[in-house]
Amino acid sequence: MFEESDRKLMIICSKGTLDMAYPGMVLANAALMEGIDANIFFTFWGLDMITDAKMDNLKCTPLGNPSMAMPNGMGIPNIMSMLPGMTDFSTSMMKKEMDKLGFPPTREYLQMIADAGGKLYACQMTYDMMKLTEDDLFDEVEGVLGAMEFLEMAEGAQVIFV
Repeated sequence: MFEESDRKLMIICSKGTLDMAYPGMVLANAALMEGIDANIFFTFWGLDMITDAKMDNLKCTPLGNPSMAMPNGMGIPNIMSMLPGMTDFSTSMMKKEMDKLGFPPTREYLQMIADAGGKLYACQMTYDMMKLTEDDLFDEVEGVLGAMEFLEMAEGAQVIFV
């Protein structure tokens, strides 16, 4: 761990797919390792990352993802993405690659971030829209914030939208 810093990072996670979950978690973890205050704000489908019933089952779809490739390096044409099982196939591929690199699953990674002092927040509007309760959220979620509260917390911080 490096020296303490007065820097603050606010990460907005707006997508609930497996491939979009890791960028925010990696950035938060890296910030914490550098002594930077890290906060993650989950909004819209990003709320799936901290919804207890969904966070262990995030998927990765090849549809509309031109970078998605088969193990042999050949790209997956969008037309194949509509075939049954393709989302499960691409999710399985991504999980295997993340395992090879030593990245933990979503729940474990978020627990590590919280244990290191990172703060996790749910978006009030999305929380209400999805009719969630506190019992639906991952235990480490600090609270549910409205947009104005988020903006107050973000003052002076670097904000990254994922």
